[in-house]
Amino acid sequence: MVAKNIPDIVVGRLPLYLRTLQRMQDEGRLVTSSQELGERLGISAAQIRKDLSQFGEFGKQGTGYNIDYLVNQLRSILKVDRVWDIVVVGAGDIGSAVARYQGFKDRGFRVVMLFDNDPAKIGHHIGEFTVMDTSQLVDAIRSADIKVAMIAVPATAAQAVADQLVKAGVRAILNYAPINLVVPEDVYVQHTDPVTHLQRMTYYLD
Repeated sequence: MVAKNIPDIVVGRLPLYLRTLQRMQDEGRLVTSSQELGERLGISAAQIRKDLSQFGEFGKQGTGYNIDYLVNQLRSILKVDRVWDIVVVGAGDIGSAVARYQGFKDRGFRVVMLFDNDPAKIGHHIGEFTVMDTSQLVDAIRSADIKVAMIAVPATAAQAVADQLVKAGVRAILNYAPINLVVPEDVYVQHTDPVTHLQRMTYYLD
């Protein structure tokens, strides 16, 4: 199921709904409501109903949502009803932690390659991965037809890495480097900088 012209802010809430519903599955729950979802997420029930209605009708008034059905529908909408292979560029603290993280596998993603340009790291093992030389990046990614990447390199190197990823055919980049990347319009970038989130929070502190 694909819906066009959906605001990005709505798409951004869908993974939150999916995560909460999957926790309900783990609790053995079968049915929920927009009210309960809203209480768990701090989002109004009306907003949840409005968001979901943009993709179809998933529940009935008075009976709520079948959790298994809604999970399957959201996984389909977000295209995580399959497994996406991911490359990680940067075998430092963040990249190494990401490569070792086991939480991707049951949520639609699988890290398959880890790259770095440091001769001291290339060829060494981190978790189940052998660190590959970034000089091999374009050819390796093209050969494996990988579309998703994470950048975990210093800010000074991030744009050059992004350029190489785009050249390799990557279409989605999660960027841990504290810099905005310039990419073609058909490449989607999400920035994850803990400092900017901390600064946003401290605004609200006394």
